[in-house]
Amino acid sequence: MQDLVEAKFSIGDVVKHKFLNFRGVIFDLDPTFNNTEEWYNAIPKDFRPKKDQPFYHLFAENEEIFYIAYVSEQNLNIDISGIPANHPDISKIFSHFNGTSYVPHEKTKN
Repeated sequence: MQDLVEAKFSIGDVVKHKFLNFRGVIFDLDPTFNNTEEWYNAIPKDFRPKKDQPFYHLFAENEEIFYIAYVSEQNLNIDISGIPANHPDISKIFSHFNGTSYVPHEKTKN
């Protein structure tokens, strides 16, 4: 049986990286590391996060580009700026920004 993991952040939260210059909107999460060993080992050893924590999929952006990021919980903070994100894929999952986080589209009933 898998242990229950409590995540600090939620789908739709706007977060920023603690050390790198980017922010993003969480659109998915893994309760523990779920990427390749090659990806993990490419992170410099001094900055390599623990695997036994939530990892978040972000619609990420900085001043130059939009991209998808995979980030450990220990490297994120909530972005308290109140400024909406601009990633073009946000509208695929979220309907609007409520001033603090993004609200997912309502699922239609069949």
